[in-house]
Amino acid sequence: MGNTSKKLAAKCTLLTKEEQKYVAATFRAASKNSERIREDDLIVSGKVDAVLLEKFWGPQIDPRLTQYLTNFLFGSGQQKTATVDFNRFAELYVYNVRGTVDERMMVTYNCLGMDYNEEVELPYQLLKEYCESIASTYIKMVKTSSSKRVRVWMEKGFRASASHVQALGEAVTATIGDLESPQHHCTAAQLSKWLQSNILLKQLAELVYVNLYGINKRGGDESPTPMPPAAPSLLPIPDGLDAMPDYPAFIDISHIVWINSHLPQKYQHKWRFLFSSHIHGESFSTMAGRIIEQGPSVLIIEDSSGHIFGGFAASAWAFGPNFTGTDDSFLFTAAPKMRVYPATNYNDHYQYINHHTKTLPNGLLMGGQFHFGGIWVNADPFGEGSSAESCSTYRGYRRLSKDPTFHIRSLEVWGVGDKPLTEKEQEERDVSVLDTNPEAKAILDMAGRTRHSEGIREPPPL
Repeated sequence: MGNTSKKLAAKCTLLTKEEQKYVAATFRAASKNSERIREDDLIVSGKVDAVLLEKFWGPQIDPRLTQYLTNFLFGSGQQKTATVDFNRFAELYVYNVRGTVDERMMVTYNCLGMDYNEEVELPYQLLKEYCESIASTYIKMVKTSSSKRVRVWMEKGFRASASHVQALGEAVTATIGDLESPQHHCTAAQLSKWLQSNILLKQLAELVYVNLYGINKRGGDESPTPMPPAAPSLLPIPDGLDAMPDYPAFIDISHIVWINSHLPQKYQHKWRFLFSSHIHGESFSTMAGRIIEQGPSVLIIEDSSGHIFGGFAASAWAFGPNFTGTDDSFLFTAAPKMRVYPATNYNDHYQYINHHTKTLPNGLLMGGQFHFGGIWVNADPFGEGSSAESCSTYRGYRRLSKDPTFHIRSLEVWGVGDKPLTEKEQEERDVSVLDTNPEAKAILDMAGRTRHSEGIREPPPL
């Protein structure tokens, strides 16, 4: 790094030492080694064609976001300036990546062309477009990424259509409350609460700005365009798709990001392909055989009307007369709108599966009661299902399918997280741990001696 970059970085105490290196290098490239960046060198906004916006940040940014960044960096209206210094440039990164709620409030107001004022309300429609621009920029970065996980999803037909990207942005905004009518506005108090609770928006913004600022750029890369870091973390590794030459994808990259972001974090890193009605056939027995004892999973259904919905089963599927699962379970819709319905804890009717029984319903159920489930997939004939008008198991629930009963056009099940170990694999791993960890073995031996000395008899082997 040159002396210019070091001097610039030294002026900003918000950045860590490692960040100073990357942000200063990005600033130096965009400012052409001067102490200020001209707007035309970074992002061009205004009355020119979107293609011509592609300056330093152009190739990987939604044109709408260029205007919002212009408002923050250079101001708007009569307060607009022609250049920006390093501190303001660094603030945009820091506040979006790890800012306090007040700092993120200030960024939001400034990006929308307003001064942060608790008395000023923000139009819901404007907030929606702001979230859409962040989601769109994130998806652009995903699509241009060279990571293997992205390539596999894309090569198997998972696209990122504009309508679904827009739906992702709308879904992020909708969590602010019941403000969907265009005339509604958002108060500062509502915005503050929303920014504190909306984890997905924070993750999307963080990934966008880490990429724009070239953080963790590849070593030796001197190109002025910021390089993406490692694979975007909201997109899981697809496991098991390589063996499927003609995979019939019916969901979108945006859907995967939406569903995956609501899973418990320990399952977000990998999706394991288990079943597809197009590949394995329309057979309940086949589906059950492929998903039983495979750990937590996501069920995704497309009905004949094009509605896409499903649920997260937090426990492994297992035949039986009782409901299983935990309150980590949720139901969701992916099209035409993206919504998630978490557990209410009113009852524990999270998941049920049965087949070839005479006294109990045969099929798969998630939420609600028999014959009135949030999702019911019939065992025989396979391909028919229903979604009840109400379901007390899940909060805010609304019927998932277009009609109360539906015909299944597509059905998939994905295991999430690492594949659970079998009993034999668990035993072998335990033995291996003991062999390599004398302390653990000594603790177990001590426990055994204690039990023996206290007269505790071990149960006979089964």
